[in-house]
Parts: sequence; structure tokens; C-alpha cells
Amino acid sequence: MQKKIINYKFKKFNTYNNKELIAASRVIKSGNLSGFIASKKQGLAGGYFVEKFERKVEKFFKVKHAILVNSWSTGLTCAVGALGIEPGDEIILPTWTMTACSAAILHWNAIPVFADIDPDSFCISIKSIKKLITKKTKAIMVVDIFGMPANYSELKKVSKKHNLKIICDSAQSPGALYYGVHSATIGDIGGYSLNYHKHIHTGEGGILVTNSSTYAKRLRLLRNHAEAIMSKSSSKKNLINMIGNNFRMGEIEAAIGIEQLKKLNNIIKKRIKISNLKISKLNKLPFLKLPKNYKNIKNVFYNIPILLELNKIGHSRKKIKEELDKTGLQGLAEGYVNLHKQPIFQKKICYGSKGYPWKPHNTSIKYSKNNCLVAEKYHNELLLAFQGIALYELSKKNINDIYKAFEFVWKKLKII
Repeated sequence: MQKKIINYKFKKFNTYNNKELIAASRVIKSGNLSGFIASKKQGLAGGYFVEKFERKVEKFFKVKHAILVNSWSTGLTCAVGALGIEPGDEIILPTWTMTACSAAILHWNAIPVFADIDPDSFCISIKSIKKLITKKTKAIMVVDIFGMPANYSELKKVSKKHNLKIICDSAQSPGALYYGVHSATIGDIGGYSLNYHKHIHTGEGGILVTNSSTYAKRLRLLRNHAEAIMSKSSSKKNLINMIGNNFRMGEIEAAIGIEQLKKLNNIIKKRIKISNLKISKLNKLPFLKLPKNYKNIKNVFYNIPILLELNKIGHSRKKIKEELDKTGLQGLAEGYVNLHKQPIFQKKICYGSKGYPWKPHNTSIKYSKNNCLVAEKYHNELLLAFQGIALYELSKKNINDIYKAFEFVWKKLKII
């Protein structure tokens, strides 16, 4: 039996301590667990801690408006609705993202159109976007994947040329900067996840951000039963998509969020330091392609994607992963995700059994299995994703042991 290189468990990543306990206790003792009411007179903005957390977020991310929701999934749904997206409209998004992105589009009976990924940054490919734009395209949903901001300079050029809105999904990238600007604030509407395995979290939760007062108003309505709040004198234009829901954040989560936000800069600093150490170590081994450092772009590392040069390695990804698992290495996964291959898109069945929302809008969109060649190649064959950077509180010893595990496997398989 092979001796393990790593014969211990990595320390679980945990951002909580007594500060969060005290914050939550304070809310419970007050008896005011929520300040929301579906009313335009009072309770529209939420309770004390929700409003306080929103102001803290605005200051931290240097944005005019922050709107808290109970998850980033519901935040995305609000974002698409607030833009006034119509049934049958098309929104381009990367195939590498969480299903919540496509679900938010489908929620409004709009059509998700999947773009390929950039081979270096893993974010949405500008070249792919340009090929997919039609008269029905109304927005681009950008995903700052693995902590890396997308190419916003080119995205802004494309959106301006074709009059498209931009939604920034920075769920994995709080604190990521693009030329000094927080990436989620660059588009029309953006935001962050507060899910339990993100940089900071409230268990579940999400943050919407925008510099538009109009969108901010619509987002606040959508999270709090908009249809019950709209006045009788509302214009037809103002009623578009005002079908709200209970997407509201509670006071306990908001109070915890305030404490978590205080820790974000330090968490990012540590994450960048340990990620760069891991990358520098693994760069000593041949036939591994690791993330690049881009000038004026701050990657906050939610994941460390590792590409295998299989044509030079001479072994399959599956074999390499099996051997690395035997060493005791934790947090490694094969591939990522290709949303366009999911059954809901391959069969175009969503609402009911008759092909809604595709069929009534005579859409020509096809979700071919060869639509996103880079994403498919990486997912099926080349990518090893080190998710451990988000799951564990890694030390220098852990990184040294991870390198030893890779080195051992490389020697065992006669790669070196």
C-alpha cells in the first residue's frame, strides 16, 4: 500500500469567531429578526442591521447603492428583472458558471445563450460573445470566475457598440479589482455571494450593487413583493417585471455580515499570499499550466485552476487524479461545469412540456455539444481545479506538502 505524503486533514476554512456570535446574539435579544414589510410606507428598506450593512458595503466597494438579498441566486433573478428584460430576449453568459445564472434568465422567460471561455483567464471569451450577438441580444452576464475579473475593457466596448447591458456576477470574487475598480461595480448591476464557502459569508445571502438610482429602486422592489407595493398610478413602463418575491435578508445575517466585511481585506491578503506560494511551487514541475498574474488586475483566488499538458505527460487526467488522491491530497476536482450540456438545454424543456420559453419565440438557439470547444476540452480532459484554496485554511507546511505530493506522483509516473 502506498504511503501517504499528507497523512493529516487540512484545517477547515472558517471566518467566524466570537464577533459573529455576539452580533447574532444582539439581534436575537432585541426580538427584531426582520424589519421588512411589503409596504411602500414602512419596512421597504428592511431593518436596522440590513440598512447598516448596506451602507458599509457601499463604502467598502465604492459604489452608490447596495441591496442585500437572501442569496446570490435570488440576487441574479432580481438583476435580470430590474434591467427590464422581456420574454424571448437573449442574454449571453459563459458556460462555466453556476446554474443560478441561467436560471435567473429563464425565470423571466428569456433565453440563455452560452459563450465559450477564454483559454487563459477562464472568464467569458470576448471572441465568442461577438459571434453570438443577434438582434434579440439584450445583455451580457459576466462571471468573474475563480476570483479573476473578466476583460471589462473589451466587454464595455462590445456592450457600447451593440447597446447591451452588463450584469457582473462576482460571487467568487469579492475584493477583485480591475484597474483599481471593484469588478462587480463596473457593469449596470453586479454583486457578490455570501454563501458559506465564499471568502466571507452569512450562511446564505447575497449583495447587489449598482451605481444607478433607477436600478437600485427596482431591485429593492423586486426583493420585497414589488407587485404589492406598486401604486395605482404606476406607468406601464414602471410595471415591467415588477413581480417580486420574498428575497429579503434577515437581521441576524446582516449583523453577521457587518462583522465579516471587516475581515475581508485580511482574508484576501492571506488568500493571495498562499495562492501565489502554491503557484510558484508547482511551477517548478513541468507540464502544468497555472494562473498568470495580469498587470492592473487583482485575482482574489476562489479556486486555483491547473491545466495539464497531457500530450507531454503521457497519462490521463483520471490517472493523475487517482495517484494524487492516494498521497492524501485534499480539495482537488476534475473539470468544472458546462451548463450548455445540461438536459434542460439539450432538450429545451423548462416551463411545462411544450418547450417554453424557447418555442413560442421562434428562437434559433442551439445548444450544440461543440458550441464551447475550449470549455469542453478543459472540463472533459485538461482541468484539475484546486478547490482547497476556498475550503481550507492553508499554511506554508500544507503548500510544501502539496508540492511534495505532486512531485511524488510526477516521479512515480515517470513524468520527470
